[in-house]
Amino acid sequence: MMKKILFSQTPDDLPVVAEAILKDMSSERIFVFYGEMGAGKTTLIKAFCNALGSSDVVRSPTFSLVNEYEDEKGESIYHFDFYRIKHIEEVYDIGFEEYIYSGNYCFMEWPERISELLPETFVYVSIKVEKDEVRKITYSLQN
Repeated sequence: MMKKILFSQTPDDLPVVAEAILKDMSSERIFVFYGEMGAGKTTLIKAFCNALGSSDVVRSPTFSLVNEYEDEKGESIYHFDFYRIKHIEEVYDIGFEEYIYSGNYCFMEWPERISELLPETFVYVSIKVEKDEVRKITYSLQN
């Protein structure tokens, strides 16, 4: 699939970006987010969760590896942050495969640290900070 590009001038644009990506990738549940520290991965994931109807407080699960939120239907949304993992076994220990094959939304920060565990198909989302703090958000289906 072709890469698509959206721009966010300010954080206020992120709900529109998240809704557009969710609509375009409506049959997908696994989303992986790439970007430098401070690029806005967690902020964008918060916009995704809000677009799915979650009223939960979305924070980066840096120390717990995974946070669970609920969407408007009471379904689970999983948010992973693999920045601090030291060994791939840590990911197996949290039952990672059960999460990603649950059929629920899974949003992953720092997926490059577990690339060998990513499923065959997922939505690749890249956030790059451009001049004037504009975020260039590129996404595509990987399979």
